Amino acid sequence: MSFTELPDLASDAVGGAAIACNDEFFAQKENLVRAAPAEWREHEYTDRGKWMDGWETRRYRPADGVAPGRDSDVHDWCIVRLGMPGRIRGVVVDTAFFRGNYPDTCAIYATEIDDPLDLRALATATWTEILPRTALEGNAKNELPIASEQRFTHVRLDIYPDGGVARLRVHGEVVPRWKHLQGRNIDLAALEHGAWVETCSDMFFGSRNNLIKPGQSLSMADGWETRRKRGPGHEWAVVRLAGAGTVEHLVLDTSHFKGNAPALAMVEGRVGDAWRVLLPQTPMQPHTRHVFTDLRRIGDVTHLRVNVYPCGGIARLRAYGQLAHTEPLPRFDAAAFKRCCGSQKWADAMVAHQPFEDRAALLRIAERIWWSLGEADHLEAFSAHPRIGERSSSAWSQKEQAGAAGAQQATLAELADGNRAYEQQYGFIYIVCASGRSADAMLADLRARMANDRASELRCAAEEQAKITRLRLAKLLEET
Repeated sequence: MSFTELPDLASDAVGGAAIACNDEFFAQKENLVRAAPAEWREHEYTDRGKWMDGWETRRYRPADGVAPGRDSDVHDWCIVRLGMPGRIRGVVVDTAFFRGNYPDTCAIYATEIDDPLDLRALATATWTEILPRTALEGNAKNELPIASEQRFTHVRLDIYPDGGVARLRVHGEVVPRWKHLQGRNIDLAALEHGAWVETCSDMFFGSRNNLIKPGQSLSMADGWETRRKRGPGHEWAVVRLAGAGTVEHLVLDTSHFKGNAPALAMVEGRVGDAWRVLLPQTPMQPHTRHVFTDLRRIGDVTHLRVNVYPCGGIARLRAYGQLAHTEPLPRFDAAAFKRCCGSQKWADAMVAHQPFEDRAALLRIAERIWWSLGEADHLEAFSAHPRIGERSSSAWSQKEQAGAAGAQQATLAELADGNRAYEQQYGFIYIVCASGRSADAMLADLRARMANDRASELRCAAEEQAKITRLRLAKLLEET
């Protein structure tokens, strides 16, 4: 999934605001976070120059008349308070319509400020570089991935040496303060509380993510809308709630959908691995805010599935209730996490994410971090395992390879030969989730995988490591 599919944490539509800058001579800083795309107005000028839809600083005028080079530290800056604090996965520095007046490079820093008087706290804030100085293109959406695992509330955009940026999009995962949500009646499906629309059957006219945005919808374009269904079937969207909880009442809002609202709707909740009906199939009206309080009592749910029949548009979904009371998991150090996966970078990122609110969050975040790592980190994790068929001092490895421990000597010799051939071909050890598998089965698997090219096999090995990590995290929890 591209980071641009994640919500824009800085948009003014979710409460983001540009709160300080060193200069905004030509165009105001507030434009940076406007939800609407930048526009161009031909022949429109102000008393300061060409009207531009973005943040634009004055031209740098050096005393010696020599323009600063790419190695110069001369720069302008703007600080944005995120409307939804969270982990940043990437930014889009959009220089739309800035063709001869865009910055040469930019850098981005971030910080976490809990003081409600954040302008006062900026003076003592500690800023972390999350994007090193990077070249920009003019009149372009510069998509720049970010690999930080910290929670941030503010970002600072530095542009070198000066110029204009139309929009700054800060995409990431919402991380609320859980202690502020426990024990309260909240919208469990709210984007600002950390909910997320994981997938849907179709979103031809309107994004699935609009379903749980803050505030009322502004138009049909601000909702979730499918194409017109032909024949049997229906459309659906799955929402991962902010956390497991009991839904007390639902709101299905079809505002602005006057000729294309669904005929019927039904909502299911996921309890464990099973889907149960929360709101039975019920008629829907166009351009109406439907409130449902007589819901089935199915217990704490983690996800909702909204089914619309046969198709159409929903502006907003609200699911009010209370989070289930759960104690955060115990904290572990990097050494404990390295027992589960041998990548130091993975272990350090897991430490930084603590505390985990529950087991599901631990496993979900562990896998996401794993797939965000590069080849060197994956190889480091592989190398922490004994070869299949070899004796290990690790009690976990011994149990996992119990199927190989009792194998005949001839099979073990073939495994040793296969391990050597595999390493010579790919440059890393053969890794497989050995739990419950016999030596013969693993030998057959090894031989079959030798037909893969290196890139395919690296992916296959990484998938096996992900399985091993998941099992070992469960063991780590059992030990505590």
